[in-house]
Amino acid sequence: MTEAIPNYLTSLILIITMVLTGVLPEKLAYAQLGHKIMWLNILSFILASMLVKTGAAKRFALWFILRYGKNATSIFMSFIIINVILSAFISATTAKAAILMPIFMVVAAVYGATGGKNRNNFGKNIVLQNLLCINLSAGCYVTGSGANLLAASIIAGAVGMDIFFQDWLVVAFPVSFTMLFVGWFLGTRIFFPLSPEERLPQVAGGLETLKKELAKMGPVSWMEIKSVIIFVTILTMWATDKYHGISPTAVAFVGAVVALYPRIGVVRWNDVDIPWHLLMFSAGAYTLGAGLKITDLPALAVNAGVSALGLSQDTPFWIFYVMLTGGMLFSALVFQSKTMRTMIFVPIAIGIANTFGFSVMSLAIPVAMLIEHVYVLPFNSKPALLLYATDQYSLTDTFKFGFTMLVIAWIVVILMGETYYRFLGYTPNGVFGIF
Repeated sequence: MTEAIPNYLTSLILIITMVLTGVLPEKLAYAQLGHKIMWLNILSFILASMLVKTGAAKRFALWFILRYGKNATSIFMSFIIINVILSAFISATTAKAAILMPIFMVVAAVYGATGGKNRNNFGKNIVLQNLLCINLSAGCYVTGSGANLLAASIIAGAVGMDIFFQDWLVVAFPVSFTMLFVGWFLGTRIFFPLSPEERLPQVAGGLETLKKELAKMGPVSWMEIKSVIIFVTILTMWATDKYHGISPTAVAFVGAVVALYPRIGVVRWNDVDIPWHLLMFSAGAYTLGAGLKITDLPALAVNAGVSALGLSQDTPFWIFYVMLTGGMLFSALVFQSKTMRTMIFVPIAIGIANTFGFSVMSLAIPVAMLIEHVYVLPFNSKPALLLYATDQYSLTDTFKFGFTMLVIAWIVVILMGETYYRFLGYTPNGVFGIF
């Protein structure tokens, strides 16, 4: 949490400590980098690099803004759609931020927001809305981030069945997509309302910069076309995995092999941007998960917490539901790692469900849906830190907007427990008594 030393170094220390203390045998501890989720993380970065290196992702974003961003409202709507689409292809939120930031910064300048002393409400909205979109759109897909994949893996292990791409999409997409529009409405209407002047470009012909940038890319290359074909094929296979039974990792393996294959592929290994320090950290987190499982520590923690709080078998389901979802959401204010929050709260949700006789899915799924709410303060996520550096908004701005979105997300997930999640069969009947 404090990152007194780099998180990847923390993980290396953790792995060897598990071995030296006898908690895990060497074979099991060292095998975590061979975990299928680790491989899917690596392969996803290869596939994302394919879209970035060929320029396909940037071209799509530029084209979409120039085609549909005719005024302030349509620009915000365009970035929502762009983020949702890119999240299906790019599993790294930092990579999405790096692609989109130059584009929305040009748009901000066109509308008179150049940061610092020249901040205005359009600039605050365009950056904070994109920060929200970058994170929440990743929550739409199980492949949207490594933390999502980890949560799905933990839940699958607890229930003895796979969590498919389609399963996650059905649960997460409607809620995350709706929250993006809630954020747009609150930002542009309540927190940072746009004046009539801010709704119109302040620099005549300002979007010409984006047109020149798109023109500089030249005609669509065969490499871009191939990268899109490869990824659309992969996405189709991921979206239909429940029907053909081929795992997302196996599909990504084939896609990565094709993408890297000489003459046929579109990228070389040296073109691939894999953040190994993050993968080292993930390997440590998975090793910690294996250690938690073998020592049954989550169950011990649940039992201790239950005793301390005076909870019993008669405690209503909704108390656990509200406590766990609230804990998962607001822990984002102090944690710097989605992976670590996942490793803490998803096993606890599973432990409570098993201890009190609830369905594992009834608590673990709502908790997992809140992984990507990391947008309140600059240190809550790498995209938050990257976008704060634009100097388009203050800490007060991001806190009041972000914290409000956290509270709304908590209310929404509680309502979903009574309605949509019950419709899907996750929430036990009659446990909330709201409707």
